[in-house]
Amino acid sequence: MTFVFLLGAASAATQIEGGNISHTWSGWYQKGCIRDGSSPARACDHFRRWREDIDLMAEVGIKVYRLGIEWARLEPARGNYDEAAAASYRELFTYMKSRGIAPLLTIHHFTNPLWFEDIGGFATPANIPVFLGFVEYVVKRFGDLVDEYVTINEPNVFAVMGYFAGEFPPGRRSMRLALRVQSVMASCHIQAYSLIHKLRREMGCQNTKVGFAHHARVFEPKSKNNLWHRLCARLTSRMFQDALTRACLLGRFSFPLKKYGRLRGKLRCKLHPGEYADFLGLNYYTRSTVSKLGDGVREGSPRNDLGWEIYPEGIAICARELHDILARPIYITENGTCDNNDAFRCRFICEHLKVLAESGLPVERYYHWCFTDNFEWCEGESARFGLVHIDYASQKRTLKKSGRFYAAMIKNKGVTDEIYNEFVAPQEYHL
Repeated sequence: MTFVFLLGAASAATQIEGGNISHTWSGWYQKGCIRDGSSPARACDHFRRWREDIDLMAEVGIKVYRLGIEWARLEPARGNYDEAAAASYRELFTYMKSRGIAPLLTIHHFTNPLWFEDIGGFATPANIPVFLGFVEYVVKRFGDLVDEYVTINEPNVFAVMGYFAGEFPPGRRSMRLALRVQSVMASCHIQAYSLIHKLRREMGCQNTKVGFAHHARVFEPKSKNNLWHRLCARLTSRMFQDALTRACLLGRFSFPLKKYGRLRGKLRCKLHPGEYADFLGLNYYTRSTVSKLGDGVREGSPRNDLGWEIYPEGIAICARELHDILARPIYITENGTCDNNDAFRCRFICEHLKVLAESGLPVERYYHWCFTDNFEWCEGESARFGLVHIDYASQKRTLKKSGRFYAAMIKNKGVTDEIYNEFVAPQEYHL
């Protein structure tokens, strides 16, 4: 099996950087909402150890890396930017490029500064200019080093988990608020897309690429012969991802979302239909089996250590649905699995890559989630997704078997029989 796309890795600032930062996840930890009691202040200490991590990444052979920046670290108070933190990020980007690793920079990944949350966060449409102000700072400060941007990571997951399920900060439980947050974030993406291109043109920069990272999954009825199951599957898919897809990619807002333009005085700037992605960013993990409105797991299916179904075929289904809406190159911006003992990760990666390789779709990048184990949001340090094992107490990094498998695939531009027999064949999924 040969790959024509690049194999990279992905991460999020809050999940790896560490540090006592005044953001929503430090606040969530202080409220006792992390299941294993761990704090994002430790994580992987990446903000101090990034050179070690980039060197290890280069050793594996990775050439593309999706990473984030911590908004609360860069703008600890509204309008006050920490230039020392910005200088550290610039040093990181410069070092990455010296090691032949191209950055794909995520501007927002699940975490708000507490000051932004205090003024209503993304639940308040009037805050759209506040976010765009941060986007402008980021591009002006790093635009000479970074060509490619993800504006927002998984607006649907951020909205559902934080404003409907109540499991992410701020812990609200309101369908109305969750839909408003999706709408506001979609509006933020569209305006950030245009702003980034404008600023980069003014800087004389070329090859700008902007998109958003969309969490999509396959929603299937538990029984295809059951009309209620089919209806719930379609409605859940629309509420969770379908309407958001068209809003973010095409600027076309429809039920249940609402369009919010940037506020200027008492006027709203209109958001026009158009094309607002230079690549299709897809985060894919699982399939949902639906018998009522909401999520579900198919009986007897293989599952990871968090109980998510392992369904490799779904990655091509979701990628094709995006491509049918807007024909753009496809970046798998996240794909990985919770496998605490590294017992089936090689098989998981291999089977998903095989589906992509055989799909006929214009897949250009695959960013594995994650390069190292990390602070996995509400699960804390208990859920391991990395190619590299982190001993959190000592911060020692150790390349896992799956990391060696990944390195072998990159070196050979695919999976040879020898690689398959060594890494994949011995592994089996949980049932």
